[in-house]
Amino acid sequence: MAVQDPLARGVYAISVAADLVGIGQQNLRLYERRGLLEPVRTSGGTRQYSENDVAVLRRITELLGEGLNLKGIGLVLRLEAENRALRLELERRTATGS
Repeated sequence: MAVQDPLARGVYAISVAADLVGIGQQNLRLYERRGLLEPVRTSGGTRQYSENDVAVLRRITELLGEGLNLKGIGLVLRLEAENRALRLELERRTATGS
């Protein structure tokens, strides 16, 4: 049985996620349409945001504050994710000596 990352489990409704980050619900929907995040959905289609999603929303807010547009933010988020994946791979290879 696979162990799911508890930070990836959708637990927040859109209203709660928006309140946690201090932005409007319409912004969350826009970010989803632009591909900046993808919350899990219930069988009925209700969005459920995880701790990881809230962290991404905070990062989006931070990057908006630095003057980036949504396209630039998408690029930054992708590059940051690639960087994390490469670091994990490097750590794995270093640990196994390969």
